Amino acid sequence: QVQLVESGGGLVQAGGSLRLSCAASGSIFSIPAMGWYRQAPGKQRESVAIISSSGITTYAVSVKGRFTISRDIAKNTVYLQMNSLKPEDTAVYYCNRLPIGPWGQGTQVTVSS
Repeated sequence: QVQLVESGGGLVQAGGSLRLSCAASGSIFSIPAMGWYRQAPGKQRESVAIISSSGITTYAVSVKGRFTISRDIAKNTVYLQMNSLKPEDTAVYYCNRLPIGPWGQGTQVTVSS
């Protein structure tokens, strides 16, 4: 089974940008879809962005226009470019396949006001 490792999180001021990476241990070419999710303290994990095998993308309303999901098939990597970050974007960010597989460690994103 393909394992996923997230990276790229950090501390950033409101209005700043971060780029998250999700590196897969194997090919993501045949995976139906890949997604980014986040979980803020005391809240349920939520879907942030999804990219299908055909490249169709969908976003949560709260991030639409600010976040962009993309993938590099050759590098078996999925990215999340996050711009105009807000304090409410603070969370642990995870990537996963669809259908959902095991969760990784995630990467912490903290946005200061």
